[in-house]
Amino acid sequence: MIEDFELQDELQAIQDTESYEIANDHDFSTEDPEALLEAAVEAVAESSDAIRDPDIFDVYRSLLKHSEMVPGAIMSKLLDSISSGLQAELDSTMRDVETGDQQTYVKHKIPLEMYAFLLNWFVTAAEKVKPSEDGDAPAVAPKGRKGKGGKAATGKAGGRSAPSKKNDSTWTWRDQIAPTLQLISKVLRLQTQRLWTTTAERDTFINCITRPAYHVTESEQYMKVQDIKMALFKVICLAVKHHGQAMAVQITIMQSLQFYEHLSEPMAECLTILSREFDYAQLGDEVLREIAGKSFGGQDNKGPKTFARFLTKYAESCPRPVLKQLSLLLEQLDSESYPMRQAIVEVIGSLITELASDDSQDPDAKKTHKQINGLFNLLLERVQDISSYVRTKVFTVLAKLTNIKSFKFPKQRLAITSAAVGALDDKVASVRKAATALLGQLLTTHPYGMTHGGMLQRDVWETEYKEVVAELEKIEGAMGNVVNTGGNEEDGQEQDEEGEKENDQGQDEDGSERKRKKKSKKSRSDDSMDVDDGEAGGDTEEDEPTQMSVDEDDENATPKKSKKRGSKLGPRKSQLDVNALTKEQEVLATYDNQQITNLRLRRKYYSDALTFIDEIESAMEPMCKLLGSTSKAEVLEVMDFFRIAHEYQFESAKEGLKKMLHLIWSKDNNSSTSEDGKELKGIRQRLLECYRSLYFDPIADLEPKDQINRIAKNLVERTYDATLAELTSLEEMMRIMMEENHVHNDVIAKLWQIYSKERHLPKPQRRGAIIILGMLALSKRSLLTDKVDVMLKVGLGPLGKADPTLARYTCIALQRLNGSVKKVKGSLVDKTQRIEMENAIFRKLQNAILHPSRTKEWFGMAEQVINTVYALGEHPDVFCNEVIKKLTIRAFTHKAASDQPKEKEPDATNEENPGDVTMEAGDITMQDATQPTQGDSEKDLGEAFELSQLLFVVGHVAIKQIVFLELVEREWKRQKDERQAAEKQATAGKGASKEAEELDQVAGNAEDEIGERIAGMRETELLYGPESLLAMYGPMIVHICGSPHKFKNRTLRAAATLAFSKFLCVSSQFCDQHHRLLFKILEISKDANIRSNIVIALGDVAVSFSNIIDENSNELYKGLSDKNFVVKKNTLMVLTHLILNGMIKVKGQLGEMAKCLEDPEPRIADLAKLFFTELSTKENAIYNNLPDVISHLSTGDHAVDEEMFQSTLRYIFKFIEKEKQAESIVEKLCQRFRLSEDPRQWRDIAFCLSLLPFKSERSVKKLIEGLQFYRDKLHEPVVFEKFTEILNKARANKSKDKPDSELNEFEQILEEHRLQGQEDQALEKRVEGKKAAAKKKAAKKTSRAKKAVAPPPDDDMYSD
Repeated sequence: MIEDFELQDELQAIQDTESYEIANDHDFSTEDPEALLEAAVEAVAESSDAIRDPDIFDVYRSLLKHSEMVPGAIMSKLLDSISSGLQAELDSTMRDVETGDQQTYVKHKIPLEMYAFLLNWFVTAAEKVKPSEDGDAPAVAPKGRKGKGGKAATGKAGGRSAPSKKNDSTWTWRDQIAPTLQLISKVLRLQTQRLWTTTAERDTFINCITRPAYHVTESEQYMKVQDIKMALFKVICLAVKHHGQAMAVQITIMQSLQFYEHLSEPMAECLTILSREFDYAQLGDEVLREIAGKSFGGQDNKGPKTFARFLTKYAESCPRPVLKQLSLLLEQLDSESYPMRQAIVEVIGSLITELASDDSQDPDAKKTHKQINGLFNLLLERVQDISSYVRTKVFTVLAKLTNIKSFKFPKQRLAITSAAVGALDDKVASVRKAATALLGQLLTTHPYGMTHGGMLQRDVWETEYKEVVAELEKIEGAMGNVVNTGGNEEDGQEQDEEGEKENDQGQDEDGSERKRKKKSKKSRSDDSMDVDDGEAGGDTEEDEPTQMSVDEDDENATPKKSKKRGSKLGPRKSQLDVNALTKEQEVLATYDNQQITNLRLRRKYYSDALTFIDEIESAMEPMCKLLGSTSKAEVLEVMDFFRIAHEYQFESAKEGLKKMLHLIWSKDNNSSTSEDGKELKGIRQRLLECYRSLYFDPIADLEPKDQINRIAKNLVERTYDATLAELTSLEEMMRIMMEENHVHNDVIAKLWQIYSKERHLPKPQRRGAIIILGMLALSKRSLLTDKVDVMLKVGLGPLGKADPTLARYTCIALQRLNGSVKKVKGSLVDKTQRIEMENAIFRKLQNAILHPSRTKEWFGMAEQVINTVYALGEHPDVFCNEVIKKLTIRAFTHKAASDQPKEKEPDATNEENPGDVTMEAGDITMQDATQPTQGDSEKDLGEAFELSQLLFVVGHVAIKQIVFLELVEREWKRQKDERQAAEKQATAGKGASKEAEELDQVAGNAEDEIGERIAGMRETELLYGPESLLAMYGPMIVHICGSPHKFKNRTLRAAATLAFSKFLCVSSQFCDQHHRLLFKILEISKDANIRSNIVIALGDVAVSFSNIIDENSNELYKGLSDKNFVVKKNTLMVLTHLILNGMIKVKGQLGEMAKCLEDPEPRIADLAKLFFTELSTKENAIYNNLPDVISHLSTGDHAVDEEMFQSTLRYIFKFIEKEKQAESIVEKLCQRFRLSEDPRQWRDIAFCLSLLPFKSERSVKKLIEGLQFYRDKLHEPVVFEKFTEILNKARANKSKDKPDSELNEFEQILEEHRLQGQEDQALEKRVEGKKAAAKKKAAKKTSRAKKAVAPPPDDDMYSD
């Protein structure tokens, strides 16, 4: 029997198993391990003390030493045997310890140590287990870093049936980890101090028995199993609680956090269990103190992240101990490592949650409030953190805190809101997204929900606030007049009130309950508090308080008045006013103290609500900008915010919803996953959902009829005051909605009902209905086909004649009858359907365009009438022919003013039924209003307007006729194609391949012939043909445009210029002859609208005849210097389009485009940035033009100031990314120094050089080679400073193995030349100074000599 077993030595020895000596070692290559183990197992099963037998112990040790050769089944038996032996020995020990006989229980010490030793070794050896000889699969399937292996033994009660061979292949150690750890827990319940009297021995045994537990923690896979994890925690907790292992476990935890990422949260859970179930929080405190004292580097990522996760988890599950150590942990807020700062932010959040959820009404409530305030201040300070990750985390934590229902943090909410609004300007998208989400959360959880149904309409709250303030002023005014003591009493009341406020805000529900009781007493208050249907407006923001201290100012306002009144009575400090005393008694009889306090609380409540509303309102503008963000997650969050704000009835949210519409064009319509694992829907998909929820989804408890009315009203209202861009986006949305069947037929019927209603309706309402119907018809043409008569009767009847805008949108809807199939480029297929010209539609259209009108809306209507005719008519030219002739007759007939009413009458009476005439009286106002002007005004003015109408129609017909000719060409080609296909089929059977080839050639020639024929018609016939109607008007238009002094009417000039522009697009011959006139008008016209139209027209002319515009492109660039915003914007957009599509070549004028980058108008600057971003995608486009841009902005008449030069070039140089380009630019810029004498240019060139990255050695080499060109310029301080910057860049970018010698030498040379230059400059100044002094001296001598010589002649003269 083994009498002496040194556990510490044995544990040390098995560190190197190869050299571990066993007295009776077994060679498993010759011996059967199963037979050996069987004998040992039986002996141990008979008596657990048998382990002390050297032979048996050596069998166990041999198996463990050569575990890589032992099959899984035998290892399974081995663990069973060790476990059962240990269990039996443990039971025996406990019985003997209970008897109290020391000599008896001390005998168990060695067997227990031996079993602990074997178990410890087994865990390590299990990794080396050999795959089963009989099984196909490997015995071990390691899944973690360490502690891997397996077995299929039945568990702690070993020695039972061994596993069958069949199960060998699935032998896994994982299944036995939990039972083994439970056995270790039992061992730890032993009173070890009785068996091991010295601390060292006891610690050795405890370390040995707990080592398997720590070994298991190293495997990430094992730690995911709940049973293993809980058993493990129990082992660690028992070791700490009963065996003084706190220090050892602390070291182990710190090492685990350092080296094993997966242990961060499990270790926090373990300490939580130790604190809660074992009542031992000291270890957690020690670990927190140690972490607080650690310093983490900014470059280290893994370590800090693990510690950060540990802190976060521990603070969540066990916040009270963390609160005690907070003062130490807060030092980590200064840590260089951002994950640690993030963790402290989360810890603070958990602590606030804990303090806020504490329901105890103890006397320390004020202290708790103070703690919460302090923690919130710490959080809000972190909003300024340099790391965007930390800033994001702050807003995420604050958003979680707003969800706490038991405590609303009313005091802190305003500060949080302010911080979130400020963060919307953050440079990082993730921070802005988190701030946006927080603002949405603040809205949905706002504490002002006890009045007005939770809505936040500013004007409603403001009215309530003013009422409460007025009522309070009345009471406090009466009370304050009794004794005038300088407001001391008031101050006392204020302090009491502060206390009340805190209680009220702490228990918001109770405070709101008091408000409701008070409301029931005051009927007037009740009426005003229940208002929920007003509309918010932010016009009176300045009149309202924006700080929480506003009521203190209000309270102090009344005592000031009383002071003045008191001073009139005399100099005494305190005066008693009997009348005021009587009034006060009356007031006090009406209101008790509780009511007065409630009024003050209500004032505070309304004041805070108004401040909150103002803060949210201020977020709307930056939010609108964020809709254009490139970050998908951010855009989705902003969209959600606008939806929430609209639901809470913020007036300014409507602007955001309008801007959101444009996101319908977003190409991103696929769902994706965000960084935090959440699914992100496509932007377009979310937009449609948002609009559906706001405007389409039914509201609960509303009748079906009311639901339909509401949806129809919502749709129509979307068109009110909408810009063309908004209508275009809305059109796309409506098309998609209709395609996806989200628009109910009843809603469509309601829209038709609104459109065709006979009673008087507001004009925008009827217009809105037909606009929406036209949009919906894009995806469902049948929606209009049955209602053509209605459109003709309403939109082109008396109502349309009175409201040309209604007629215009009716025409757009009629165009949809042709379908909206997009033309495929090169395809000859035409799916449009044409209508015969005898149809009633065209008769009505003719009546509409010929109806006398004096409004500018007529032009928009006329344009759409012509578009409709060309879209639907078989022979639109016939229609236009007649219209132009009639308009010509009207314009050039004498006494037109008296004839027009006669002309009009037959149209009105013959075409329309009497019912519509009554409508005319109700709906038509425009014609009546314009009649007097026709009669009273001068004759030429009347003719000017009618001539304008004629010219407008002529111009538009010209441009539409070109498009129509293209359709005719395509139709001819299609017919040829069909004939060719038929002939091919006819010849196919005859096998005449040669004939087919000849036929192809003939067909190709025919196609070319068709193209040439159409081009010839456009070129020579339309504007020059003897039978062309348009040809008659060309010279007239040119004459009117070229004689601005003769034709002064603005409308006429605008219409003539527009028609002239359109004529230029028709024929290259006409364009070549007259294009200079258009440029001249652009230069001299004072009408911004005319200039704007010309710029757009030049873009169209460039598409048709690019070579003519390309030759005169300089004239087009002049528009960029125009003072009018619209002209400037249109010029920029046209140039962008022409340059990017290669229609005009850039010839050094890109500098003018570059100037727009720094335009004070943000829309111009944004367009310019977009242009350069797109241009950078073209091969070398920016690189090739960069020298011209620099010259343009730096020298000559076009030069800009230095600040603007620098900011412009800084933006453009971002696009120089290729290293070869950078090298070439260095060389070119250095050579520029040689040619320039102006210090301003030197500074500009040096600045441009400093913008280059200098990543390669060749760039630096080129710079050094160019020294001769700039060495004499280095005395200029800015130039030298820029070269110093370049040197620093070059040093930062050079490879570390290259020496600094070359750069150091270059730096010395630069310094020498700088000093030399300064000396030369000083010398030059001295020489110039001496020259100037010499000149001055010479001048003085000359003047003296003249004075000396001059007197004699004077004397002679006088003497004569």
